[in-house]
Amino acid sequence: MDKRQEILDKITVIDHPVVARDLSILRDKTTGTADFRAALGRIATILAYFALKDLPLQTTSIETPITKTNGCEIDTEIIIVPILRAGLSLVDAIINFVPDAKVGHLGMYRDETTHKPVDYYSNLPVGLENGLALVVDPMLATGGSADDAIAFLKKQGANNIRFISLISAPEGLERILEKYPDVPIITAAVDEKLNSDAFIVPGLGDAGDRYFGTT
Repeated sequence: MDKRQEILDKITVIDHPVVARDLSILRDKTTGTADFRAALGRIATILAYFALKDLPLQTTSIETPITKTNGCEIDTEIIIVPILRAGLSLVDAIINFVPDAKVGHLGMYRDETTHKPVDYYSNLPVGLENGLALVVDPMLATGGSADDAIAFLKKQGANNIRFISLISAPEGLERILEKYPDVPIITAAVDEKLNSDAFIVPGLGDAGDRYFGTT
């Protein structure tokens, strides 16, 4: 088994016609900000579905207009942790699934010389120890930011972490899988490689700049 297949066997890659179409829109350098945001939002909704499909449920009693019956509630706290700033682009889709989810923030930027993440901000809600923390970042490139974010959350007491990305590079996936085998990864695509500037190939450029219109 080659290394790429070994990686694919350990993660969740979304194979869906809508995802394939919208990834093409996102990759196209001529796509404008509005269309980029719309396509990313549609994929983020599908990513959220797969990331949350096995949440624990608690049975409740409800009353319909006809009679009493059993209902259910999600039986865990959901904490969304976007890696700033690009990670914010994935938050709304998850909130649509879980409107009462809490949102924390981790601020990191990539040093253009070393290609390593630099931390500059953190603000996390209570409940990490017993809840589900969803770390979200559209691009998993070297894995440096994801590594730092996961390590930070674990130090804060998080025991149940999942990582959601739009596009991933094999280098970043290998790093996170090796260091955190207990952290499931959900992504829409695994691309070819990183280039000499640590950008994903073919990728889509800088997701944050394209989403926020700062290119």
